Amino acid sequence: MASKNSAEYYSDLKAMSPIRAIAETLMNSHLVRTVNIREAYEMAKKQPGVTITDLPMYPEFVKLHNLPKDAMVLDDCHGKILGRTAKARRFYHRLDASQKNKLEGDFREAIYQMQHYPLIKAEAVLGMDNDLMMKATFITTESDAANMFNWLVNFTPYESVKKEYEASPKLPIQDVIIIGFNEWTCDDPFYNNVGAPQLALVDEKHNVMVNLGMRYFGERKKGTLTMAWTSGIRIGMAACHGGIKELDFTTCEDSKYHKFGKRSIAFYGLSGTGKSSHTNSHDNAGTMPKGVSKVVLHDDAFQIDLKNKVCRAWEPTLFDKTDSRPVDHPDWKYCLSLMNHAILNLDGKRIPVGQDLRNSNGRALLDRSLLGNYVNRCAFPKALCWLMKDSVLPPILKFKDKNLAVAMGAALMTQRNRAENVTEEDLKKLVFEPFANPFRVYELYRDVEAFLNVVENGAECYCFNSRGYWKNSDSDLEAIPLKTSLALQTAILTDQIEWEDWDILPNAMIPTRESIEKILPGYYDRYDPKKRGNTKEYLELLQDRFQQRINYLLESDLKEKPESQKALLDSLKLKI
Repeated sequence: MASKNSAEYYSDLKAMSPIRAIAETLMNSHLVRTVNIREAYEMAKKQPGVTITDLPMYPEFVKLHNLPKDAMVLDDCHGKILGRTAKARRFYHRLDASQKNKLEGDFREAIYQMQHYPLIKAEAVLGMDNDLMMKATFITTESDAANMFNWLVNFTPYESVKKEYEASPKLPIQDVIIIGFNEWTCDDPFYNNVGAPQLALVDEKHNVMVNLGMRYFGERKKGTLTMAWTSGIRIGMAACHGGIKELDFTTCEDSKYHKFGKRSIAFYGLSGTGKSSHTNSHDNAGTMPKGVSKVVLHDDAFQIDLKNKVCRAWEPTLFDKTDSRPVDHPDWKYCLSLMNHAILNLDGKRIPVGQDLRNSNGRALLDRSLLGNYVNRCAFPKALCWLMKDSVLPPILKFKDKNLAVAMGAALMTQRNRAENVTEEDLKKLVFEPFANPFRVYELYRDVEAFLNVVENGAECYCFNSRGYWKNSDSDLEAIPLKTSLALQTAILTDQIEWEDWDILPNAMIPTRESIEKILPGYYDRYDPKKRGNTKEYLELLQDRFQQRINYLLESDLKEKPESQKALLDSLKLKI
């Protein structure tokens, strides 16, 4: 399915927002030159801040997009800002009339400034499956060519899938417009300022994202993806900032596994919770039955199509941190582009070095072939797994009530740590990111409704604790090794676990002794909730953590759906 241009989408053109109208006017200017991925690459090579390395670009990608045969990976180094800036976001539809009027005027002024620079644009398709595709246009200055190239790498250049896209039926969604203008100047305190002004203007109802004064590529990528996720929500799908893989058990050597057929499992978690480890692990640390076949849809972004009961990928590449990849790491073979990497002269060659030598948050765009076998669509998930670093939770929980399952996802949390400059009191406070998606720009209740629908359609819900389980205190924890969590994942997929109620949290279950000891000997006694030391303090912290979850959902926009909110809040009440 394909998105619609403005003329197709708006039967009444007056329904178009001024923000989109301003963006459209720029996009259609005769002074804006259209470039393809090869032209963007050649321009990026000449851009200040960019270094041509001696690391060859992944050959299959080079061949696919007709890039120069000797194409080398480019490293685009930024200045002070090395990550996304949440404080710069202004949500057009959340502003009052006077603020909207101000923002429209400032946007017009920014576009006027922008047109004093040579401008380029490129077209891409968001979505890898023929049944879920959207067209996007990115307009920027020639001085931002590296971001243009990276954007075309991250998504799919329009010309490479033009035939498939134009043959697709139309979606009731507008094409996406992205605008970037790094040289923007403005001294208005209404906007975030870090020595220079920054504005990430979001118009999610009309599929426009604007980055002013922001050169970091992640703003372009996640801004575009935010429009895609939101569009999927608008047509009844579930937006997923997570990883998902599909296992085919019919290829197992042992025929007893054949009955499971194909099963998909999805993981949602914030940084450091194991999302990529769970998604990308080939054999779950040797616990998968021999001969099982695995394909990965994506490790970061996908959409669940509830009507057709399938999952679909948005991007053909991975945008990964490289802090744990030394120069001899095999993943460099799949490299397409780099941001903010140190470049060293090694044996007479300009070689990029990961491990965050130059700065934190060094990033690479990597071809999805790194994941092994991959697909553009996969089966509806058998399981959704919330990954949380919460020391009061057992290593794994299964939820037998849809409201509790979704409440735990809606109140997905992390904790601050002592490496941060925060007080002891702040260390006790949870940080919530519903469904591990910091890019949600619509009401939380829409995600809640979507995931309730996913559960009602047959998905099971689990919670993995990836921090460690209370032993004697919040700092004296029973370790939960990744291998243990991977073995639990395998057990879920192969129905090896039998469950019993966790009496403290109604409708939550833990593995039975008899079933889990066959899989992980010693597990039951090690992680038995009844055997926590300093029980009084443990129960007090457990109560506090769940009360924080309740308070968070109580103050959220779920109040606009009181019946749904009450059901979720009631499900989180403990029996202590």
